[in-house]
Amino acid sequence: QAQLVESGGGLVQAGGSLRLSCAAFGRTFSSYHMGWFRQAPGKEREFVAGIVWNGGIRKYAESVKGRFTISRENAKNTVYLLMNSLKPEDTAVYYCAATSRLSSKSEDMDYWGKGTLVTVSS
Repeated sequence: QAQLVESGGGLVQAGGSLRLSCAAFGRTFSSYHMGWFRQAPGKEREFVAGIVWNGGIRKYAESVKGRFTISRENAKNTVYLLMNSLKPEDTAVYYCAATSRLSSKSEDMDYWGKGTLVTVSS
């Protein structure tokens, strides 16, 4: 059964950095577009960053542009999210997702991970 497993979350001070990883199991995701979403307490899940299957196109939410970088290693079936200059408002559960559609909408994702918690202290 195909699954996505996130790791790398934790507690970090404002201004610090974290790198999230998303490992895929059960099938190859090299032909899928991958994305990161997040959900803060009391808020809806929102798109953070996305990358097409070959890494040629990347898209970011305005709130993270210039601070976050999404990348992928298809040979390792893994996607990363490097987060720099973290702010308290980045605190959320971060989810990895995969889609066969060229879309950044939650409803268009085919697979979801269970999430990893990122907490940024002020």
